[in-house]
Amino acid sequence: MVKRQLPKPTELLELMQFKKPELNGTKRRLDAALTIGDLQKIAKRRTPKAAFDYTDGAAEGELSLARARQAFEDIEFHPDVLRPAEHVDTSVEILGGRSALPFGIAPTGFTRLMQTEGETAGAGAAAAAGIPFTLSTLGTTSIEDVKATNPHGRNWFQLYVMRDRDISYGLVARAAAAGFDTLMFTVDTPIAGARLRDKRNGFSIPPQLTVGTIINAIPRPWWWIDFLTTPKLEFASLSTTGGTVGELLNAAMDPTISYDDLEYIRSIWPGKIVVKGVQNVADSKRLIDLGVDGIILSNHGGRQLDRAPIPFHLLPQVVREVGNDATVMIDTGIMNGADIVASMALGAKFTLIGRAYLYGLMAGGRAGVDRTIEILRTEIERTMALLGVSSIEELEPRHVTQLQRLTPIGQQSRSVRPQRVAAQG
Repeated sequence: MVKRQLPKPTELLELMQFKKPELNGTKRRLDAALTIGDLQKIAKRRTPKAAFDYTDGAAEGELSLARARQAFEDIEFHPDVLRPAEHVDTSVEILGGRSALPFGIAPTGFTRLMQTEGETAGAGAAAAAGIPFTLSTLGTTSIEDVKATNPHGRNWFQLYVMRDRDISYGLVARAAAAGFDTLMFTVDTPIAGARLRDKRNGFSIPPQLTVGTIINAIPRPWWWIDFLTTPKLEFASLSTTGGTVGELLNAAMDPTISYDDLEYIRSIWPGKIVVKGVQNVADSKRLIDLGVDGIILSNHGGRQLDRAPIPFHLLPQVVREVGNDATVMIDTGIMNGADIVASMALGAKFTLIGRAYLYGLMAGGRAGVDRTIEILRTEIERTMALLGVSSIEELEPRHVTQLQRLTPIGQQSRSVRPQRVAAQG
């Protein structure tokens, strides 16, 4: 029988250690966020519906985005036991330079709409973390201001080819003059995808006030105070504004872009060039054979063609065909550091985060982006240590199995009740 006694005051004092309250509301919110999903929930609470849905949503039924995220969940890790990984090195060499982490910040448009610090917050956080930052053609901070924010770090520029080619060529020249080291030529946006959330919300650039937006703004006064007391929201690289996102994209983009455009842009760009938006093996092989510095497997975050291929599923096939030495990168659907580790194990040389960065931005500005990076860094380090690997180079296809959920009918008919398929390098 356990002997009972009266509690001793000294022992009670040891147990009753009260945590000092955090008076900074932003820090308190961000400290409580343990995952990117937590940041997503905070962002939704603090951001007007139209702006949040523009970030969070995708095209049509949003199947491409849902499938991309599901693909990362449908994996099985295979750790090695009795292999100490006390010190984990997360750095990688990518496109001629070092990145402290195996991911960078992807290009996002209209970023100051989500939170007024916009690209400045992203570039500053990337500089502090030692990772690349990518500025979009549809960015709301200028090429020169991003360079000023991140003067010594890796700055990349994402290029859309416009109907007016001189605009595109002028942006290339400005990015080169500002010392951006990589050009990200995007090829999956000849026209705008059908982003139905935006249409239902009446979302436009600049935002238009309606009864609905005013009602939605009432519990979020901080967003409107920031929006109305900072410089006008407009494209930093384009003069065209006004209209829905689809109207703006369709007016600006040229559906006739071709390999001739790629060839010409390569001739005027002095740095590295990668092609973003590759969605099949044949295009991957052709681009690598043409000598581009890298490709990015991407379906534009599910924002263009719904039911497009899943980049993570394509990754092992592409790496097999183009070779382990080719610079193959991946985006779309990354919400956890384990997603990044799995991608690197299956042959990706680098990954890019878009929504994860914007959730942090909406949750807390620059501090929120820092928190996004810290969450992903912690998840990467923990996953690697639990796998028994001390560096990104030690990750191999044997560490990951892609579990099978979506199987093409032709393949399914040749197998008996397939449960999973192991990705081979």
